[in-house]
Amino acid sequence: MKNRKTKWISALLAGCLLLISGCSLPGLAGSSGGTLRIGAQNFTESEIMAYMVGDMIEHYTDKKTTIVKNLGSNTVQQKAMENGDVDISATRYSGTDLTSTLGMDAEKDPERAMEIVQKEFKKRYDYKWFDSYGFDNTYAFAVTQKMAKENKLEKVSDLKKNANNYRFGVDNIWLKKKGDGYDGFVKTYGIKFGSTYPMQIGLVYDALKNEKMDIVLAYSTDGRIKAYNLKILKDDKRFFPPYDASPVVPEKVLKENPGLDKVINRLIRKIDTEQMQELNYQVDGELQEPATVAKNFLKKHNYFE
Repeated sequence: MKNRKTKWISALLAGCLLLISGCSLPGLAGSSGGTLRIGAQNFTESEIMAYMVGDMIEHYTDKKTTIVKNLGSNTVQQKAMENGDVDISATRYSGTDLTSTLGMDAEKDPERAMEIVQKEFKKRYDYKWFDSYGFDNTYAFAVTQKMAKENKLEKVSDLKKNANNYRFGVDNIWLKKKGDGYDGFVKTYGIKFGSTYPMQIGLVYDALKNEKMDIVLAYSTDGRIKAYNLKILKDDKRFFPPYDASPVVPEKVLKENPGLDKVINRLIRKIDTEQMQELNYQVDGELQEPATVAKNFLKKHNYFE
């Protein structure tokens, strides 16, 4: 669900190299020695968190770190870790790995979803799935503050009264998505919008801001939500599964690096959704580098003292 700063060609090449006969990423096979390799997916917040984890490790231990970028999917991430090409996954999302990597049914309760992935990743792979950083990057229905005030919109169910009059901007992939896609939404909420406009997910925010759309489907940690002062409607029927972000590390790596778990734990439950929105916007909106944004956040919040 995260599309920011996508690097399609690199991600595709990385995926192919990993998946063909279980091969390792070129140049990464073998022991990492004194360097810990941190895997980042091909979108902004994953890179930011990878640099944060790396900065913390280099500050509090004698280890060096390197960021392995463009791990485009959960399959690629998982294969990279299984092959020993990365030592740490910077961002894994509870709802995504629950259904994809583990092949289990979606779980709508955040605490239960977290409990399941932690237990199953330990049991199946001997990996430690840490608690969440504190933010949840899920789908979210967004409207302008003006729209919310005029139509008394606080939660998704409030849309039902005038749904036939609303213009809905949405990622085309979600329209066809099974489970928590449009068909499932209609079935759960009994809401069908008057006009539906498929578009690239990156375009929905400006379409809403410029009043070309009345409501859009957004990503909850996108920086434009905060920058444009958009309002997120509460998913009162818990239609969307939780996508709480956590780092994942093999127990073997933790045992080989005493104290590593304590360093990573310093970031757990410390970054909420609004803070992640701001960090993402610093990269996507202000065009700062993810490494710079990560380091500035850690300095600002006294992580290096």
